[in-house]
Amino acid sequence: MMCELLTAGQMRSIEGRAIAAGETTGLALMERAGEGMIDAILTARPELAAGRCRAVVLCGPGNNGGDGFVIARLLEAQGWRVQAYFYGDADQLPTDARANFDRFGTARIQAMGFPNISDAGLALLRSEFESDAGLPDVVIDALFGTGLSRLAPELVPLAQVWRLGGAAVLRVAVDVPSGLCTDSGHIWEVEGKAALLPADLTVCFHRRKIGCYLGEGPENCGQIVLADLGLAPTDPPASAARLVEMPAPRSLSKSQGHKYDHGHVLTLSGGSGAGGAARLAARAALRIGAGAVTLGCPAEALTENAAQLNAVMLTVIDDAQALTDSLKDQRRNVICLGPGAGVERAATLLAVLLADYSKRGTVLDADALTALAQDKALFSRLHSNCVLTPHGGEFRRLFPDLTAKMDKMPLKGPAYSKADATREAAQRAGCVVVFKGPDTVIGDPSGGLYLHTATGDRAVPWLATAGAGDVLAGFIAGLMARRMPAIVAAKTATWLHVECARSFGAGLIAEDMPDELPKIFRQLGV
Repeated sequence: MMCELLTAGQMRSIEGRAIAAGETTGLALMERAGEGMIDAILTARPELAAGRCRAVVLCGPGNNGGDGFVIARLLEAQGWRVQAYFYGDADQLPTDARANFDRFGTARIQAMGFPNISDAGLALLRSEFESDAGLPDVVIDALFGTGLSRLAPELVPLAQVWRLGGAAVLRVAVDVPSGLCTDSGHIWEVEGKAALLPADLTVCFHRRKIGCYLGEGPENCGQIVLADLGLAPTDPPASAARLVEMPAPRSLSKSQGHKYDHGHVLTLSGGSGAGGAARLAARAALRIGAGAVTLGCPAEALTENAAQLNAVMLTVIDDAQALTDSLKDQRRNVICLGPGAGVERAATLLAVLLADYSKRGTVLDADALTALAQDKALFSRLHSNCVLTPHGGEFRRLFPDLTAKMDKMPLKGPAYSKADATREAAQRAGCVVVFKGPDTVIGDPSGGLYLHTATGDRAVPWLATAGAGDVLAGFIAGLMARRMPAIVAAKTATWLHVECARSFGAGLIAEDMPDELPKIFRQLGV
């Protein structure tokens, strides 16, 4: 299952089309946004529904500020004590935002100064946290949201006040925290200082925003919830990313049949003393359901591998000719190359694999990626049944120009994101690219983009352990052997990989993950 993750431009386009078609109005959307925000706050903190609470609402110069004025009005109607602060010029507000500015009441809106937040405005806001009434229960950021696409130095001093009160105050962001790039998850910085208002709760409208899940987004958005704007159901933009969620159990079930009906993975290993990574990948492929797995290694490493493997078969593959002969067995429908192979050996074997007319499933990791980065001729032979699984350093070697674009923070406009880079990399390579990390982004050559985030309640810091990537490569290879399309195998394996780590918990080492799979399968009802 998946849900769409939108950029700021995609969200504006959806709202604009609905308004132009007469399906809704800007005022109606703001009213629903305010209602959805209050529902989300009371769901997150039910105790706030019981008493007379106090809220501070920071409203900005655009439509995000218009949402803030609606929120302030609706909270006041529920008996809350509300103070709204406005950063902007009322005469320059968009029409719908101005209507809600007037509706809340000009006399009850405290000006913060414009185009810079004044010292007096900051002092007034600070006094809200030092009031005889005690700390506000909720502070709401309706300053910029998805509309910010520039450096905002005014947020730097405001951020100091925003943090007053510590954990006793619930900080809520409208759509995205102000200062976070909606499209990339980058934080806008001014002279090395974060111009950001981090949230405990971020309420996204209509669809979640991709920047909440990329880069520094997850650690600054807190709990992310979705509020309905009542927009008519439409197909998401073709370019929209999708969030990878739990796979359907039926996609992992095995039917009756012979072992070779479920595929045969050939994992290629390095020499003596360098086979551990390939053994991890081989066991992972077998455990996830491949009917058979063979590890191909140099003759010198045969005894070492035989001493540590039982269900995984062994064959000697010393050189390119031996691999050519091995590939004559068409039952070996997926090859996994890279873990522990050594760059020189990986390059030699890659030349054979990528010349294979059958274009069988090929998962390339570790040393195979380095070999690809060093040889443009090899890279040019990649095909749509390949999967590349780079971490950040490997991605940098493969796509240095894309990495440079990611590293450059623009002065205005959305930053070039990990999602942008992965989409472009997959189209350039002509195959699936799995750009690993806590925010793993998966791109396919047709332009499809998928994001899996191991943050929040799915955070797995103990997954940063030697061999974890080799296990993921094996998981992908095993699912591809079972005739799962490359992009589906990559998404499913990524979700299961994190789920195994979550299930095992602290103390995890790579060997533990394949053995955790049966438990996960049982929980899924496979």
